[in-house]
Amino acid sequence: MRMITSRKANAHILYDAQTAPQTGQPTLAPEHFTAEWWRSREAIVGQAAGRGESLFVHAGDQTWVLRHYRRGGLVARLSAEHYVWTGVERNRAFRECRLLATLHERGLPVPEPIGACVWRAGMVYQAALITRRIDGARPLASLVQDTDAATRHEALLNACGRMIRRFHDEGLDHVDLNARNLLIDDRDTPWLIDLDRCRLCATGRWQADNLARLERSLEKFAPGQAATLMASINHGYQSS
Repeated sequence: MRMITSRKANAHILYDAQTAPQTGQPTLAPEHFTAEWWRSREAIVGQAAGRGESLFVHAGDQTWVLRHYRRGGLVARLSAEHYVWTGVERNRAFRECRLLATLHERGLPVPEPIGACVWRAGMVYQAALITRRIDGARPLASLVQDTDAATRHEALLNACGRMIRRFHDEGLDHVDLNARNLLIDDRDTPWLIDLDRCRLCATGRWQADNLARLERSLEKFAPGQAATLMASINHGYQSS
């Protein structure tokens, strides 16, 4: 991948030069990171559930996911979309985009990054990220909401554990590892998404913290089954 940065007025853009032409233009521009641009071309083909607005858009012969960064929790009451500006390379969108590019080049199952855009206004900014859509992807959360999920999906849960171990071996601390951020494609291959605020770091307690967070998430989506589901995931994790 060849990541390029550019600037137009108050917007800073980071993009992969090889995929930008899918929009019909040689480079990505700020308007490509807005819902209005895609809507005006009738190119929006779906929307993902979750915090904020994640749109599926047709770009040439590909389908992309456009996601605008939005805050959650109490801080969202102050500002749902604005973040404090600390430098062009330190904004959340650029950092996630570069991390995705690094992991994608290492052959790990993450969405292919297309580009990121930030709009600065004084000491704050707004941001958006575009990635390539994973064909047939559905969240693990949707697969574990029946009483015999652990038995029906044991092989898949093992595969999820092996995948998580691969990321941990590469040093990825996924700060929001949950059942919605584990996607299963149409070939039953697991993928990891939403790397906002994640980082590559040395070994430590974060691996156990990641797994504990995932188990709490499973309890939310499959009450009373989390321990059994997690046992299958841990089996795959430990066997890698």
